Amino acid sequence: MNKAITDGVVLMPLPFVAGLGVWSSEDGTPGSDTYATDGSGVFVSADQDFGGCLEMVKNTGTQRLRYMGETPILPGCYLRVTARVKAVAGPFPTVRISGYPGASGGGKVGGLPETGPATTLTTIGEIVEISAIIGLGERTGVDMVWPGAAYGHFGIDLTGDNGGLIRVDDLIIEDITSAFLRDIMSVVDVRDFGAKGDGVTDDSAAFEAADGFANGRTVLVSSGQYYLGDSVTIQSRIKFEGTVRQDPADRFILQHNFNYQLYLDAFGDEELAFKKAFQALLNFSDHESLDLGGRRIALRKPVDMQAADPTRTVFATRRVIRNGQFQPVAGANWDTTVVTSQGTYATSNARRLSNVTNVANIPVGSLVEGAGVGREVYVTSVNVGAKTLNLSQPLFDAAGTQNFTFKRFKYMLDFSGFADLDQMILDDIDFQCDGIASGIMLAPQGLIFQVRDSFMTKPKDRGITSIGTGCQGMMIDRCNFTSNEQPLSVSSRKTIAFNANANDVKIRDNRVALFKHFCVLAGSGNLVSGNHWFHGDQTTDGVRLGGIIFTLPNSKSIITGNYIDNNFIELTNEHEAEPESASQFSFGGLTITGNIFTANDVARWFNFIVIKPYGPNHFIHGLSVVSNVFRTLNGAIDRVESVDTSFDDLDFGRARGISFTDNTFHGVDEPCYNPAPMDATQATPSTTWQFDAAPLLPFGGQARFVDSIVADGPLQNASNATVFETPYVTDNLGSNKSETRFTFGTAVKGRIRYQVRMDNPL
Repeated sequence: MNKAITDGVVLMPLPFVAGLGVWSSEDGTPGSDTYATDGSGVFVSADQDFGGCLEMVKNTGTQRLRYMGETPILPGCYLRVTARVKAVAGPFPTVRISGYPGASGGGKVGGLPETGPATTLTTIGEIVEISAIIGLGERTGVDMVWPGAAYGHFGIDLTGDNGGLIRVDDLIIEDITSAFLRDIMSVVDVRDFGAKGDGVTDDSAAFEAADGFANGRTVLVSSGQYYLGDSVTIQSRIKFEGTVRQDPADRFILQHNFNYQLYLDAFGDEELAFKKAFQALLNFSDHESLDLGGRRIALRKPVDMQAADPTRTVFATRRVIRNGQFQPVAGANWDTTVVTSQGTYATSNARRLSNVTNVANIPVGSLVEGAGVGREVYVTSVNVGAKTLNLSQPLFDAAGTQNFTFKRFKYMLDFSGFADLDQMILDDIDFQCDGIASGIMLAPQGLIFQVRDSFMTKPKDRGITSIGTGCQGMMIDRCNFTSNEQPLSVSSRKTIAFNANANDVKIRDNRVALFKHFCVLAGSGNLVSGNHWFHGDQTTDGVRLGGIIFTLPNSKSIITGNYIDNNFIELTNEHEAEPESASQFSFGGLTITGNIFTANDVARWFNFIVIKPYGPNHFIHGLSVVSNVFRTLNGAIDRVESVDTSFDDLDFGRARGISFTDNTFHGVDEPCYNPAPMDATQATPSTTWQFDAAPLLPFGGQARFVDSIVADGPLQNASNATVFETPYVTDNLGSNKSETRFTFGTAVKGRIRYQVRMDNPL
């Protein structure tokens, strides 16, 4: 590059023959004295060595010669100023190149070096060449580094003894940028724009100046550490040989080639690079995704995702993090924080604990344990001054004051610092938890958090945790969850793949292996389809636990097309502050269809569907169990369904809208149906026939209605004459109200088929 050639920039001063009125004896600025008037210099037209030259008498401490024309100082351009001088008579002076650094708009840029290397003349008539290099970048060989300068007045200084007479040939100013830039056609180095790279000086302006000058070329961050004291946006391609240091609140946005590898090159630390790349992802609209490039990112501690951009607590635009792996580095940073405190609970404020001792030490996101606390209840916020904390779910039987235990698990990606986070997607990510860390913690509030095509391998405590309503509309698609507790018996396991508190969760096509629970769902409108979750062990007649737990009675959900292996679907209302049935919907609103249920080596009392009411007066309203396969291996079970009466039983007299049909039972002693098909024989003539439907009605329900009745062959009186009569029906008989009586006008015998229902279908 040569600016005089490529851009027509005038660098060379006028020769002395053109007149001395443009050569200042001061600093070269307009209005300063010139050699045309002060008498200390004359033009010599016929010097034997120089031709036309300036003859100067040194008569002051520093005798100056400055060209009054403004020589431009351009970014990325390096100038060499050369002067040829010789002593003619008198004492020998010391000579050096010098200059005046001018600021854009006029005035002087202070604090910059104004002189080059000095040379003392030693011989009369000997020609000595002196030079100095000037530029914006601090490079080896640059004598006068002038960041912020726009132009210069260049010349020489004479120092030393007065009285000497010297002659100066015409000054030469030339562009020698090519001596500094390796690939002048494709690279723009930030050092050429004043960047120091010393880790202390703020190089933000130099980075942006280099970017503005690049014009399609690549910005090069050459070796060194560059402190950026402000937010910086680079629009050009950029390459790093050195590294960058920046405060957490400041942003480093790389627009052209935005990816994790580039941030790793920039910051030189995997964890920090991910944080800064995520920060940029939230603050630049031209990129919707961060590609990790298949890299494994080692994490020394949980990543506080909100702290990666401290200026934001709310974000509601679709963003994707994809194609990489996270792995924790073992250490104390992953240890669970455990706090025990006393608190008071009142059903009138069902999601709050008050008068909490030691409240300042309880972290947001802590799991709450104590009497009357259901599964997966978390701390969503803490008010230290008021000594209160808010809960993700109500407690079911905890009114009064008691001690609670708060456990804060540590997650590789922790979004809990956001107040509200919407449309965040994690795609094709491998969470290698290694039994050291948990996986993901969601924000307290948010919409449509999605994890897809990812692996959650061996989480220490939890795979994905929702501490509030940040799971509204959450989608988990085509993921693999593998427990860290695979060798343990079911009763010894503690890990859970995920939980949700809000509505409209979509769980599709996942594989889940050997957790305590697959998921705990506290909202409604859930769709669970195409998954395979299995949670058994090698223990004969072993304990099995719930795979899916619904914690509100009316879940309004669908479970379809799943493979449900060695666990059961559990319906509870453990997240109700007043769990007795009142005005709320009771158990139901659930469709279970087209699933494969299997279990092996389980005790006979194992069931695939369990309802557990935590208070009285509950009933079933709207439950469809249709076209499923129930199968056991290595032993049979009594039934596929049951009611866990640990707290209370169901009111079967209020059952409505139950379909338990078209299912297949293998290894099940007592299949169940609703409506239940009955085949009954009366051997001796009688006017009243009474039969028990108890083994066939689901959940031990009552025989409430008969849908149909038909004689299977002739009904005969004592004389074996055929009697054509239709009986009337009396329901809800017997100690369990599971018997039905048929009353005839004539004593008859024979066989009938009928369908009996445990519910009111209307």
